[in-house]
Order: sequence, then C-alpha cells, then structure tokens
Amino acid sequence: MAMRFDALLYPAPEGLYCPVGRFYVDPVRPVERALITHGHSDHARSGHGHVLATRQTLDIMRIRYGEDFCGSEQAAAFGEEIVVNGVTVSFHPAGHVLGSAQIAIAKDATRIVVSGDYKRRPDPTCAPYEPVTCDVFITEATFGLPVFHHPDPAGEMAKLYASLRQFPERTHMVGAYALGKAQRVIRLLRDTGYNEPIYIHGAMERLCDYYVSQGIDLGELRPATVEGRDKSLFKGAVVVGPSSAFADRWARRFNDPLPAFASGWMMVRQRAKQGGVELPLVISDHCDWPELTDTISELHPAEVWVTHGREEALVRWCELQGVKARPLHLVGYEDEAE
Repeated sequence: MAMRFDALLYPAPEGLYCPVGRFYVDPVRPVERALITHGHSDHARSGHGHVLATRQTLDIMRIRYGEDFCGSEQAAAFGEEIVVNGVTVSFHPAGHVLGSAQIAIAKDATRIVVSGDYKRRPDPTCAPYEPVTCDVFITEATFGLPVFHHPDPAGEMAKLYASLRQFPERTHMVGAYALGKAQRVIRLLRDTGYNEPIYIHGAMERLCDYYVSQGIDLGELRPATVEGRDKSLFKGAVVVGPSSAFADRWARRFNDPLPAFASGWMMVRQRAKQGGVELPLVISDHCDWPELTDTISELHPAEVWVTHGREEALVRWCELQGVKARPLHLVGYEDEAE
C-alpha cells in the first residue's frame, strides 16, 4: 500500500526530512544524517554526522571544507539502491555540475524524487540529466517564469569572440561561479575552437584540477597572477575568476579589463548593469521555463513540489495542466551557483 506523500518526506526548518529513514536532504544546518544532491554551498554544508552522496560530491566537499567536513561518509554510485533505516534511496544524474544527483526516496510503493538543481542542456563537464519516474517530483524553479528562455551557449561564446576581435588589447575577465560554471565556460571555449591558454583565479585551481582528474579536458590553464609578470601577457587574454574577485584590486592589475559574467541572470539587463558587466553571457546551469515545464510533462507525476526560485508561477502552470502542485518555501537556498 502506498504511503501518504508527506509521511515519507516533508519540509522541516533544517530542510527536507524523511521521518521513516531519519535523514535530511540538503539540510541547511548540521544534522546527524544528510543526503546531499551536489557540492554547491547552499546544498552541501559541513558539520553533518554522516553524509551520503556521489563520490564526486564527497570529493568536492572535501576540497571546499577540508578533510573533516563530516563525521563519516558513504559514496553512492548512480542507480545503486541503498537502504537507509528501511527506506530505499538511489542517486541519478541531474546534469547540473560534476557529481550532481537527483535523489529518489522510495517506501511502500511510493517514490519521491528530489531533483536538487538540474539542467537539460548538453554539458560535457558532468553526467547528463536522466528522467526518473516518480509519484512526487520536487523541482527547483530558479528560472521559473515564462520570460526565461536561455539561448544556445555557443551563440554566447560567439559574443565573447566578437569582443576579443573588437578589443584585442583588453583582458577579457569572465566572472563565473567556481564550481561548475567556471569549468563549463572553459570547456565551452575549448569546444568552440579557442586553443589559447586560459588564465584562472587561484580560487578555482583545485576544483579545475579535480575536474581534469575526472577526465574532463580543460586545455592549458595558467594561474592569473600578475606579480613579477609582464602585464602585456594579458593583452587579449581570457581570465576566468569568481565575480567577487573582479570588484577588488586583483582585477585592476590587468590590462584595461573588460568585465564579462556568465549566468542565466544575465538575461536581466538590470542585473548586468548593477554588476558593472560590460559583456553579459547568458549561460545557465539551471533549466529555463520550457525545460522545467517539459520535464514535468515528461515525468507526469501525481504531484509537483516546487522549491527555491519563482515557485508560484510554476505551481500555477501545473494546476492549469491538472497536476497537483504546492510551493515548499524552503529557506536557505540561493541562486549563488548562477
């Protein structure tokens, strides 16, 4: 007999809680047992007693938080079924960043899938999203408004190449989140024919090294350090770094820097303007509106629970399609990864 959905999983102050299995998914504060979808800091926090995640997510948490990021850990292979206090859980590719997973939680003929963050676009830097049939699909809604239609990333790279041709003297500084977005931008540059060395901020070196260790070719990367170097080296060069670094003195050392930023939010002109972005690149690691609605149509779950983002619009769309839906109003999940 199927369980009531909220008897299997419900939102608690710490995050989504499974009372039968006595575990949380992506909890926002330290708990005894946590299942983690991916390594971004709004989903993966340190200090848990026990963490169950993919091997790559565990490795990324160790890189970001140190050896003692949790009390004990267990790695889950994609598709492997693991029983936690009588509840069967399995991890499935989410297509968001390296190691990212959707978590399926099943008990007594009821299955809930927590998607975490996910995207449907091709991305050679992580395993592609796989649809997982379920009774309840918990979807993010970062770009959950009909206005959001993300362009082809190759076209955004063409904008960068046009700017490099137009301003051959300037250092093009591409702001990108250190985990996932930076490596994706670098790989997009390589896949669209850019063979020059790419300079990276020090904050990205260990994560880029880890991606390379996992078989993801990023081409020649060099540290973007200026001290003791001829600044003319950086004329016409591409530097990738966290956007926060572009606002400090580090960025002013370069040759007439041209600030770019890779994010789904660059569709919103006001955001680009406020951030002083001269070259907005609309490259997102989340689904846009058509991908969100297509995914729900494809899965055809009995219910959709919507979290972190523009929840109400997607809930309303589900209701118009005859799909029961509710917003979860979880606190503590940001759009930092964009």
